[in-house]
Amino acid sequence: MRSVKKRSAPTIFVDPAVFKSYDIRGTVPDQLNADVARLIGRGFAAEIEKQNIVVGRDMRTHSEELTDALTEGLLESGCSVTDIGMVSTDALYFAVGHLGADGGVMVTASHNPPEYNGFKMCRENAEPLSGTEGLARIQDSIELDDFLLERGRGSVEKKNILDVFVDHALTFVDVEKIKPFKVVIDAGNGMGGVVLPRVFDRIPATHVPLFFEPDGTFPNHPANPIDPNNLKALKKAVKSEKADFGVAFDGDADRMFLMDEQGEQLGGDMAMLLVIKSMLKKNPGATILYNLICSNAVPELIEREGGNALRTPVGHAIIKPMMKKENALFGGEHSGHFYFRDNWYADSGLIAMLIAMESLSEAEKPVSELIAGLNPYFRSGEINVKVRNIPKTLDKIVAEYASQRPDYTDGVTVTFDDWWFNARPSNTEPLLRLNVEAQSAELLEEKTATLLKVVKGRRKAAAKKK
Repeated sequence: MRSVKKRSAPTIFVDPAVFKSYDIRGTVPDQLNADVARLIGRGFAAEIEKQNIVVGRDMRTHSEELTDALTEGLLESGCSVTDIGMVSTDALYFAVGHLGADGGVMVTASHNPPEYNGFKMCRENAEPLSGTEGLARIQDSIELDDFLLERGRGSVEKKNILDVFVDHALTFVDVEKIKPFKVVIDAGNGMGGVVLPRVFDRIPATHVPLFFEPDGTFPNHPANPIDPNNLKALKKAVKSEKADFGVAFDGDADRMFLMDEQGEQLGGDMAMLLVIKSMLKKNPGATILYNLICSNAVPELIEREGGNALRTPVGHAIIKPMMKKENALFGGEHSGHFYFRDNWYADSGLIAMLIAMESLSEAEKPVSELIAGLNPYFRSGEINVKVRNIPKTLDKIVAEYASQRPDYTDGVTVTFDDWWFNARPSNTEPLLRLNVEAQSAELLEEKTATLLKVVKGRRKAAAKKK
């Protein structure tokens, strides 16, 4: 039962900026420290109002200290805590569902630099908390010192769930059908290095490990595979090892990216094509969700394979509830997040990798050749532009392309017969994110340049000069 009395403001300051759209995240120790983590534990207990909580952490240098403090806050609130130790984020989601827990907290800052840390939170059945669904109330609880009334001190039980998690992930594929691929995997000194050896002990494929030693200082490169600069070692190894393909995981190993045998990085939506093809073969007519940044190749493949394609805004806090409402089999994002109905609608980079491997095994084609046959388009990738006034910039874009009836589902999407673009604000930074797709490389270059002139305020000046 929650208290109802408004109490005095706490003596410990918690920077409101750490409360993001999808998680709590900030720098250590100025924004996040043991005192703040303890209060977050108490705030989470007040929001959940139930007692059985799973807690996991990544390999960051301060994750253990923050986990201990978070756990203390939960215990003070009377929660029973299951500590699953150092795990990937998708293993934490699995544990919450598998153990029938009331909620879970993963201590991680995902792909952020080493000075960052944070908390990804979920309710029972791995249902995520977000800014509008829980995180704002946790912030209010902390600011008002409004926590659960005393109900006795909770207890802690330690449990190892990684082997059971791997068992679960392997149920998504026919292990015997996976070919003896040679795969180079870059774990980025993140949590993939803890989980993946257990997987490759169980499947016919072999792996060449890069940076599997967990190290929160990230001595080799940032654990952010969406940035091509962080994939140079993987590209080199794929070529030198003559590997069938490469795989990269982010720091907490919930996102997965593929690289073809030629060392070319594939976007998250291209990896989706492999997963969708395999899943619809086993589940004809199933509903598949994709976010609006994904290539047109995604809905086109879903429809060709007899599935039901549903377009969504960006973000797991939106996609997971929508999947549940639509009983969707699978959902995916361009950012490398892949969601599975039979995984409590939670995302898993590991499950996505296994299904992609099964799909490649059945195709009997190199990755580059298979993707080329499924994808006729050219894409810019995500272009991040710093702008002073994001709403004003979006208004300029709308004015420029008003005749095309812009779609405002998530930012602004404008569609032409032979190209389209989306412009949307970042949830965490003063950035405008642009994605452009066209039917030819020349058209992509031309339209991207024009759009950037509009965004940067150079369109009118250029026109006058001409």
